[in-house]
Amino acid sequence: MTTKSKNATNLSDSAKVDEQSVQPFTRSQKIYVQGSRPDIRVPMREISLDVTPTDFGGEINAPVVVYDTSGPYTDPNVIIDVRKGLADVRSSWIEARGDTERLAGLSSNFGQERLADPELTKLRFAHVNNPRRAKPGANVSQMHYARKGIITAEMEYVAIRENMKLEVARAAGLLDQQHAGHSFGASVPKVITPEFVRDEIARGRAIIPANINHTELEPMIIGRNFLVKINGNIGNSALGSSIEEEVAKLTWGIRWGSDTVMDLSTGKHIHETREWIIRNSPVPIGTVPIYQALEKVGGVAEDLTWELFRDTLIEQAEQGVDYFTIHAGVLLRYVPLTAKRVTGIVSRGGSIMAKWCLAHHKENFLYTHFEDICEIMKAYDVSFSLGDGLRPGSIADANDEAQFGELETLGELTKIAWKHDVQCMIEGPGHVPMQLIKENMDKQLECCDEAPFYTLGPLTTDIAPGYDHITSGIGAAMIGWFGCAMLCYVTPKEHLGLPNKDDVKTGIITYKIAAHAADLAKGHPGAQIRDNALSKARFEFRWEDQFNLGLDPDTARSYHDETLPKDSAKVAHFCSMCGPKFCSMKITQEVREYAANQRIEAVDVDVAQGLAEQAERFKKEGSQLYKKV
Repeated sequence: MTTKSKNATNLSDSAKVDEQSVQPFTRSQKIYVQGSRPDIRVPMREISLDVTPTDFGGEINAPVVVYDTSGPYTDPNVIIDVRKGLADVRSSWIEARGDTERLAGLSSNFGQERLADPELTKLRFAHVNNPRRAKPGANVSQMHYARKGIITAEMEYVAIRENMKLEVARAAGLLDQQHAGHSFGASVPKVITPEFVRDEIARGRAIIPANINHTELEPMIIGRNFLVKINGNIGNSALGSSIEEEVAKLTWGIRWGSDTVMDLSTGKHIHETREWIIRNSPVPIGTVPIYQALEKVGGVAEDLTWELFRDTLIEQAEQGVDYFTIHAGVLLRYVPLTAKRVTGIVSRGGSIMAKWCLAHHKENFLYTHFEDICEIMKAYDVSFSLGDGLRPGSIADANDEAQFGELETLGELTKIAWKHDVQCMIEGPGHVPMQLIKENMDKQLECCDEAPFYTLGPLTTDIAPGYDHITSGIGAAMIGWFGCAMLCYVTPKEHLGLPNKDDVKTGIITYKIAAHAADLAKGHPGAQIRDNALSKARFEFRWEDQFNLGLDPDTARSYHDETLPKDSAKVAHFCSMCGPKFCSMKITQEVREYAANQRIEAVDVDVAQGLAEQAERFKKEGSQLYKKV
């Protein structure tokens, strides 16, 4: 289709869902756990397993329940139409609280201008409701409710979601086989209750990013005492990418496990792109509002004003953005501290505000107007993600005076946000060598009083362009273990270009590994169930179960089939790595069988005689390590 013919068709008529994103996972089904009321239905994915072969005991293997971020896209019983957006989840909860009002229209000047522009009809999402806002004097944040002792539907929802039916697994003894963790001071309970969720939010140690205008949202929680979460970035630029492509990246990313998604669009049609993304997103959406504000002034940072930025916040809040990255900690006095750095200021938002401060020789208007921003946030329940505008862009600059000076300021701002009962998390680096990572986590906990930490990696070395998903995945696993609540993914294209769908998947899988490794290390209840199930399937040569239990079944199956493509290989007691004669697990099973047949007691075995008998038997049977069964 030509560009001309594309433009002639309204996107609201032609847009289609990405077909790869809506394929159900093999041997998996979407299940829903109901809460205390019928409209609380929490989605999870249940993976069915084969029966253990008779050679290995012939037992039934219980299905494994895993956390599911894919929303209704992987539910075969749901018809997906991206032109209409996802079904409503939260409106009844919000309306029942009685503290919001439906506006007659958009209150943002820019939003009104976009709506009145006939040239944008072909790009506009067609099914948009008028926004909600808190009634005058009301605060609708989850933190405000929590501090009043109210357990909201969102809090109950995330408690059920975090538990992942652990009560069933515990009764079956599946939690018995798990290594003790080391949580570095985190207090992870054996059972997540709605009251525990409420208490953590009231304390400021966790957040539920849940704008009242994002009613399609399936609530989730971010905090050090919960499962480690990951974020995936999408967004167009001036150099390319369409709205439909960005929606496809969203649905593709959440299929593989992205807990939240940040729309970092900087090109044309930011407003329209964001509307399509939010209306089709079951996960929280974050943005960096200063990017759009800069577009509105033609890219000239000096021309930014508080009034324009305020209008941008309201515009995005009324669309349903769940959290804003606000670079309010980039103070005028910190900017000179970056002069001797190897890589200076690498944060886009940080460099924008640094330039504004120097051009006007005034303090950062995001800092001076921070309480005004809090008033907007609590009217829509938008969470702060306090940006680290002075994060190190190279390991040479890690943990320097500029970085930690800003972090101390972010701690001050956190307390101001909490004074307004506004939810808040803190962004962190960046590029940090392994030996300095824990200092970052400890410093953040000290300065920000355990507000959730959200880091980009960190990258542990700077020598691997094209592989920074690996350099950062190492740091992400470490800082997640030390207490970081959410990890922002890095793709292989980091520092090199805009990621495509394959890059998005690679980045997300890498970070799911890091987050899960951190959960294991912290001793999160039930974290090892999936590992144990896959290990058992591996030992019993249940190939399909190995594929399906993995984070990426498609790639695992593809790699296996490159060398053993036939269906018979799916039941073979070997793989192409060792072949049929040298499979250690098959040999181990044969040794176990021999021991059982001879009724050998481990304490009394004459090792030399046993080995001699086994060797003689092996020779008599033709010296074949592999036998058909």
